[in-house]
Amino acid sequence: MNTEELLHLLACPKCLGDLAALERGGETAGFACEACGVVYPVRDEIPVMLVEEAIPRDKWERDNGAGGKA
Repeated sequence: MNTEELLHLLACPKCLGDLAALERGGETAGFACEACGVVYPVRDEIPVMLVEEAIPRDKWERDNGAGGKA
């Protein structure tokens, strides 16, 4: 399943809002919720959609560089 298909299926588990894919090295590294200000990471090509695993967006950007297409 590609990223665009995932974006149609996934929603933020906290607010049910839309997500934006964040890329690193040409691959999807996380899914960001603008409303909640968090990123749900992708680990081993699997989105980790657990509220307790969400990373604050500012910490994500510090740890991963301010890059990442959203």
